[in-house]
Parts: sequence; C-alpha cells; structure tokens
Amino acid sequence: MPITPEKRKRYPPDWPQIRAAILARAGNRCEQCGVLNGVIGYRDAHGAFCPLARHGFRVSYIQSLHPEVRVFQVVLTVAHLDHVPENCKPKNLKALCQRCHLRHDAVQHARSAWLTRRAQKNNLELFGEPA
Repeated sequence: MPITPEKRKRYPPDWPQIRAAILARAGNRCEQCGVLNGVIGYRDAHGAFCPLARHGFRVSYIQSLHPEVRVFQVVLTVAHLDHVPENCKPKNLKALCQRCHLRHDAVQHARSAWLTRRAQKNNLELFGEPA
C-alpha cells in the first residue's frame, strides 16, 4: 500500500531500508501466499495465482495475449501487523502481496469506512459502535 502524505511523518526516516530488509527476509515473496514479487499473471476462480511472465514484460502486452482474464503485476508491500506505522520492529512487519495485505487490513478498512460515513451524517447515534 502506498504511504499517504498525511501518514508519511509516522514512518521512520530509514523506512526504505527497513522495507528492503523485510522483503529480503521473505525471499522477495508474499509471506502469506508465496507469490513472487514482480510476477505478471492472474488469479483463477479459486483465487490461486497463475503466473504468465516475469519482469521485462509490460502488463498490457501480456493482457493482449490473454484477454479472457484480468492480468496484473504482483507488487509486494510491507504490512504492520498491529496497524501502527511507528512500530517497525521486524516481528511486527510482514511482506505481503496486494491481495493478502488488503485481506489483513479488511477489518480496519471496514471500521474506518463506518466512522467516515458516521461523521458525514453528523447526527447522534442511538446505538453504540459496531463490534
């Protein structure tokens, strides 16, 4: 996940080196599903990644050869397991592909969306926050 400008100040100045160390520790693979960073491919109906090409190809070119599926390039990100950007201890960081990172953050994203909708309504709630 790209770091948004408003959250950038929460990361340490040596974040690029920390990120590189976590990717190296993971062998440049997602620590959840094992997919290799930079590989171009698609996910089948069961969610399994199907590689089509490695580095050096454009996604649009590979897509033109396989119009029946949605082709994309895997980009590894580094997830904070406790969702706290200031906590950059190696045991709190995990190299994840986009899909696994979004799954890891799903509950937090749902809660943030709920809070945003609630703030936009600008009214009193009759019931407490959702569980």
